[in-house]
Amino acid sequence: MMRHRVLGRLILITFLCLGSTFARSETELRFCLRTEPKNLNPLLVSNDAEETIRYLTGGVLVRVNRQTQQLEPELAESWNVSKDGRQITFKLRQGIAFSDGTPFSAADVAYTVQQLMDPALHSATGDAFRSGAGTVSTKILASNHLAITFPAPVAGLDRLFDQVAILSSQSPKKEGAVLGPFVVAEYKPGASVLLKRNPNYWKKDSRSRRLPYLDSIRLDIQPNRDIELLHFKRGELDLINSLDSEYFDRLASTSPNLVHDAGPSLDSEQMWFNEVGNAPIPAYKRTWFRSTDFRRAIAQAINREDLSRVVFNGHAEPAIGPVSPANKFWFNDKLNPYPYDPEGALKKLQLVGFRLENGVLRDRDGNKVEFSIVTNAGNRYRERMAVMIQQDLQKVGIKVSVVTLDFPSLIERITQSFNYEAAILGLTNVDLDPNGQMNVWLSSAENHQWNPAQKSPETVWEAEIDRLMRAQASSIDPRKRKESFDRVQAIVMEQAPFIYLVNRNALSAISTSLHGASPVVLRPQTYWNADQLTLSAESGRGR
Repeated sequence: MMRHRVLGRLILITFLCLGSTFARSETELRFCLRTEPKNLNPLLVSNDAEETIRYLTGGVLVRVNRQTQQLEPELAESWNVSKDGRQITFKLRQGIAFSDGTPFSAADVAYTVQQLMDPALHSATGDAFRSGAGTVSTKILASNHLAITFPAPVAGLDRLFDQVAILSSQSPKKEGAVLGPFVVAEYKPGASVLLKRNPNYWKKDSRSRRLPYLDSIRLDIQPNRDIELLHFKRGELDLINSLDSEYFDRLASTSPNLVHDAGPSLDSEQMWFNEVGNAPIPAYKRTWFRSTDFRRAIAQAINREDLSRVVFNGHAEPAIGPVSPANKFWFNDKLNPYPYDPEGALKKLQLVGFRLENGVLRDRDGNKVEFSIVTNAGNRYRERMAVMIQQDLQKVGIKVSVVTLDFPSLIERITQSFNYEAAILGLTNVDLDPNGQMNVWLSSAENHQWNPAQKSPETVWEAEIDRLMRAQASSIDPRKRKESFDRVQAIVMEQAPFIYLVNRNALSAISTSLHGASPVVLRPQTYWNADQLTLSAESGRGR
């Protein structure tokens, strides 16, 4: 009897241990979305959460390798862009199926393009392909071969398809049928999105094992970064894709092996002056702000090294110009950054009629040089930068007031009423190609922040930027495009409509249980190779 009880206990213990092993065989990666996905249609991506879901579920024809920044084949095994830049042909891989088993063919690509370019859809992704009046046509040449023709040349046409997730033209699940490594299995608004492994994903590893390795990814919807960090430290999350420098250092102080600094990102922080002709500011101030010499002097009087070191604890680099060095192809490496030289800045101002009297800078009419800088309240980094710039400019006799506004009020000031003098904000770049910045550099653009929506260029240099931006956008020769955009960057440095401050570093945190992660500066920084990531058995503890 006793022997039977002992044997029974051993069997029970063995069963429990095996049960634990079986439970751990299901590997689930967990991290946070900081915003709520509004919809799951990959053609209507409008925020970071939706972009994350598209990246993890959407199959694309070509993909920009986030590490090398080179374009690589995906669902298309080859492609060709016509000499006039109006047509692209794709030869597709064969034997591929959507997540529900529906076969993949050229008809699906044609269907996706037709949906994408439908004006009624209002797709931001589709807008990037609009090059002129007229419609986009598709021609199926074979079940795995098609041509797409645009009404006018599209610069960087092939790279734009990195953002286009292919839809099924036949599946009853519509956008629920995907070609990427994961498929949306469950969405709980306000709580989480669960992605499950796509059983029909076409990629295999070098040993012919089908990818992805992970069974699922759970995306918790959590906008509070303190709570996100707490969950990560408890081992309830496997990564934090993007960290602010303060959170990075807080985590590094206790767990330095979990944090990763990939260097300068594509994102920039910048300051600019209000040059709008009918803005409700004194005319003499508008005269200062429209003076290239004044703007260049201000740029020279700001200590960017200190901003990087003090505000961002060294997790930022002084900005050189409108393009970060992280953008390997498009960065103009011949640009010379503004040196920190307050004495030189003062001399530059004196040469154009300003004078220093008892520590106060005055213009040629005797007006004291003073202005306010607006930025968004609650953004500690911008608030600190504004205060440090205030201190820097005081050294050359300029009085600066710092005004913080809630974000909606700030946007109203800089885009509608233009009731401000100078502003500090950041620019988030998700596109390597300069075409993604057309809405900033064209003088007619709404985001031409210092003087938006001009009916015609108000300065010679803005007219030249318009010409160069249109020239690069209409060329399909990468070298000619770079020549034009290099010149745009040089003009921006010469004229200083934006005073570039810093490029923040790409900071992240990764659990020791997660393997295969190689953080980069391009989004998504940590899970760009999600189909090759693995979790060790100790996932969920000791991160």
